[in-house]
Amino acid sequence: MIERYTLPEMGNLWTDNYKMKMWLQVEIAVCEAQAELGYIPAEAVEEIKAKANFNRDRVLEIEAEVRHDVIAFLTNVNEYVGDAGRYIHVGLTSSDVLDTGLALQMVASLGLILGKVEDFIQALRYQAQQHRNTVMVGRSHGIHAEPITFGFKLAGWLSEMLRNRDRLVRLREDISVGKVSGAVGTYANVDPRIEAIACQKLQLTPDCASTQVISRDRHAEFVQQLALLAASIERFAVEIRNLQRTDVLEVEEFFSKGQKGSSAMPHKRNPIKSERLTGMARILRGNAIAALENVALWHERDISHSSVERVILPDSCILVHFMLKDITNLVKNLLVYPGNMQRNMNVYGGVIFSQRVLLTLVEKGMNREDAYTVVQSCAHTAWNVPDGNFRKLVEEDTTIAQHLSPEDISACFDPQHHLKNLDRIYQRLSI
Repeated sequence: MIERYTLPEMGNLWTDNYKMKMWLQVEIAVCEAQAELGYIPAEAVEEIKAKANFNRDRVLEIEAEVRHDVIAFLTNVNEYVGDAGRYIHVGLTSSDVLDTGLALQMVASLGLILGKVEDFIQALRYQAQQHRNTVMVGRSHGIHAEPITFGFKLAGWLSEMLRNRDRLVRLREDISVGKVSGAVGTYANVDPRIEAIACQKLQLTPDCASTQVISRDRHAEFVQQLALLAASIERFAVEIRNLQRTDVLEVEEFFSKGQKGSSAMPHKRNPIKSERLTGMARILRGNAIAALENVALWHERDISHSSVERVILPDSCILVHFMLKDITNLVKNLLVYPGNMQRNMNVYGGVIFSQRVLLTLVEKGMNREDAYTVVQSCAHTAWNVPDGNFRKLVEEDTTIAQHLSPEDISACFDPQHHLKNLDRIYQRLSI
């Protein structure tokens, strides 16, 4: 039985050795199923299990002559097994082994990826709690909007990652599918019960209606979900990059002792991890397109998908696994600058509180259009002026003074008003 969730690092799951190990698991599971149903002698299966092995280099040597990977593999296995080898692969076609073995690799890979997703979720949960009350400006269109907290921003990331986790858990079930139905999938030379028993031993579900291959919509979904996970990581990385800009500098990637940012400019501290993650997400999106192209095969099978999958499946799994480790370390060690957040929030005398002034004027009986006009005038006068001060202009405006007291105006500029309901979001996320 395969230990699916206690596995080596991702790269090892996509080596020739591990791939052939999965092939051998499939072949043995089928032999065991055949013996249970009385198709082959039980003692032959015991001999196969005791002797079956392969040597990667020998398989490749045979493949160089026969030009067929599964035949080369079986030839080498039979060199170890001897006469009992005649019961191996009976009634099967190559794709029974290839696709079922590939499913085992994909399931194992998702096990590792989900482990890293959990690590990232815990890092986000911790930082969201730490910065629950770290007030900063929220932005829309890249422009200052209204106050939020940095913890609230991270809570949004956490919520997105919880959705990614749930999608991956469902995906693991969707790709835990095997096929032992023979050429063109008709079970002409293999009892369907053999498929059921073998798949159960491999912790897979038999494909409902395969052709000679497992339909590639499953594999396309696999890569698409990884690309979506990568897109989420990219979103977080782009936000960190924006917040690290010199003119913002509200957060910053950890800069280790001895690290250098530029060969020419000693002052540079660049968001290199975030930039790297952004680039990797682009590769995953490209791989998702290739996976979609693989769905349309000729008739019951061709092998146009095979060469593509040899690249995109290992690369996608390895990239996502690395990205998750990288973003987790980035968030755990992120440098946060509340002082800069406070400075940025109050630029131009607190123009981000304009809506609160507007709504308070309306509450006090002023026509909304008139209120909007007077508040916008104060805001635009303060905007982009070195000494612009929105609050001072509000306090000095005679029209506003007719409706708002100094205490009313002061209350408009209290950021806590904007944070009063954030606890509800934290409760939903159990932070």
